[in-house]
Amino acid sequence: MDKNTVLEKSRNSRSDEGIEYAESKGRKIGFVIFSLIFLFIILFNLFFSGGNNSVFYAASSMFWIFISTDAFEKFKFTRKKSHLVITIAGGVATIIWLANFIIITLE
Repeated sequence: MDKNTVLEKSRNSRSDEGIEYAESKGRKIGFVIFSLIFLFIILFNLFFSGGNNSVFYAASSMFWIFISTDAFEKFKFTRKKSHLVITIAGGVATIIWLANFIIITLE
């Protein structure tokens, strides 16, 4: 393949490696910040909730669905069983925390 053909293919492709890199880096930073905010909300709720755990249940369900979907995408690419286990466990945890949130809220 000559240089012009490679350049033409690159120009015609709809993906840009720079954008893909930025998105990947943004996701990694977002995951860290999301985890820190989750931890803050959980600890704050632990000390100042007055026994109301609905915030804990809501935040936990969001955290676990995030973990589960991330692991599922990794599983689709790598086919590692550990990612599949995390996907299933995260999905189950999401359902449990979400059900607890709904039950507590409707009481």
